[in-house]
Amino acid sequence: MQPVTKARWQIHGCVLLWGFTAILGKLITLPALPLVWWRMLLVTAALLLMPRVWRGLLAMPARLRWAYAGIGVLVSLHWLTFYAAIKLANASVAATCIALGPVFLALVEPWIARRRFDPRELLIGVAVVPGVMMVVGGVPVAMRLGIAVGALSALLVALFGSLNKRLVEHGDPLTVTCLELGTGAAFLTLLAPWLPHAGPAFVLPGLHDAALLVLLSFGCTLLPFALALVALRHMSAFGTQMVTNLEPVYAIVLAILLLGEQRELDAWFYAGVAVILAAVFVHPLLSRRQTQPAQPDLLGTTESHSVID
Repeated sequence: MQPVTKARWQIHGCVLLWGFTAILGKLITLPALPLVWWRMLLVTAALLLMPRVWRGLLAMPARLRWAYAGIGVLVSLHWLTFYAAIKLANASVAATCIALGPVFLALVEPWIARRRFDPRELLIGVAVVPGVMMVVGGVPVAMRLGIAVGALSALLVALFGSLNKRLVEHGDPLTVTCLELGTGAAFLTLLAPWLPHAGPAFVLPGLHDAALLVLLSFGCTLLPFALALVALRHMSAFGTQMVTNLEPVYAIVLAILLLGEQRELDAWFYAGVAVILAAVFVHPLLSRRQTQPAQPDLLGTTESHSVID
């Protein structure tokens, strides 16, 4: 098998594993806060076992550590709102909301990267509006709060994705991921008493939830991250972004097959999903830069889109 073909299959495997995060989030009975807290803590603990991570932390300037720590707070809030959207609605709705991430990114990144705004990116944002309206109309009223929380999660993806992209060359990805997720876990511990009805961050999971948390943390987080780092050596940024944009598709298909969520949603929802995904796939086509090499994003940057152009 040619290296490029093998890399493409590896990236598809990563995206499929990321698609399972929404399914596992629905199956885990813990509330969103302890679910995210355990996921961040388990991944951080695993990374701290690597000497490479310790060397990177000791060598990193204090100012840069604080910058990544701040991004880690945004990552924790993204994961918290993502899993809250799953609990308030379902996996399909949350995955659809995360598909808005590239659209928000098109609007947010020029501001953070201090580059000129491209009017074509605004058109992408406008094109998504009818899709969002159809999605809202296609879900039960009780799930609409989940859509609002999921959209906030997608906005947070755009914010910390842009910030990580700006700083990605200043630290080892594993070290930065450890710092961001460790900071995120600490932040959630401090935040828990201030969140109404959220309960404590530390909740000891039962055997069923513990097994799923281990699968979520290592099978759907660390494993795809390692595979992506290998695959990105042989793929372009454009190719990887087009594949990673499939994550909501995988998540929705998995939710239909494993959770039967199509019974909770009507045709308007899926029509809206099609409109949103069309805009998501148009974005990299408009901004294609074949000469720019692919760079791995950081593990802490997304539930979705672990690579960026």
